Amino acid sequence: MPASRADMSQAPADRASPPRRRRSAGSVYVLLLALSVIFVGPLVWLLLAALKTREEWAAVPTKVLPEHAQWSNFTHALTDINFPAYALNSLFLATTYATLITLSSAAVGFGFARLRAPGKRALFLVLLSTMMLPQVLTLLPTYVLFSRIGLVNTYWPWVLWGLAASPFLAFLFRQFFAAIPRELEDAAIIDGCGWGRIFFRIFLPLSRPVLITAFLLSFTWSWGDYIAPALLLDVDHTTLSVAITAWYEDPHGNPLPTVQAAAAGLYVLPVLMIFLFAQRYFVRSVVSSGVKG
Repeated sequence: MPASRADMSQAPADRASPPRRRRSAGSVYVLLLALSVIFVGPLVWLLLAALKTREEWAAVPTKVLPEHAQWSNFTHALTDINFPAYALNSLFLATTYATLITLSSAAVGFGFARLRAPGKRALFLVLLSTMMLPQVLTLLPTYVLFSRIGLVNTYWPWVLWGLAASPFLAFLFRQFFAAIPRELEDAAIIDGCGWGRIFFRIFLPLSRPVLITAFLLSFTWSWGDYIAPALLLDVDHTTLSVAITAWYEDPHGNPLPTVQAAAAGLYVLPVLMIFLFAQRYFVRSVVSSGVKG
């Protein structure tokens, strides 16, 4: 039976589609490669700077590769200041803050997703609107408040910030909890469970990908924060981010940029390792927390 005109006209297009798809995939790969170079470039530059001498670092034009790798810069980074103590301060603050803000944000997201109350939508819009406020705008009033109640040079501000929840994380949990079937909640209520047991026994175990993502995000925020520790903590209680930027100096008081670069490389290493091991949870949380009204 002779082929129709529609079939004959469609055949060349079908034969041409695989090369077109290959060209499109190639363009995507080139774009991803370019973005990877852009994002990885600063980290590579940091590691190369950590292996240079001060003369190579200050040379004009700048030498890309060091002539002889200065691994001693990493030794100086660990010994010129009390690196382990400041690292423990950062770890304690970041872990405490991340744990508290993850649990409080999950509770807020659960309330907005599953509980019924008048004005809930308006309150949720107010919560989302606070995401547009830059942190630096509230930093001075926060410092004045903590200073008047005697919390400067203590770790209590991070505890209070953690208990206050995060608008972004609360939104993330709200989207995830809203997608859980209501039959699970109804069955638990019939069995006599209150809202607290429903939250801790049903919803939190189901939200493991979002919990891990929220913890890692908040841990990274606190671990990389410089302004708040510099403003609120003294020399003995401050974090590694402040110590790296302030206290690597030669006997004449001049900064040591190559040692600072080595210390910064050690500083970002834990976050990179955590992300490499937990990146699959980021993908799961994004997929499971899709936008839902």
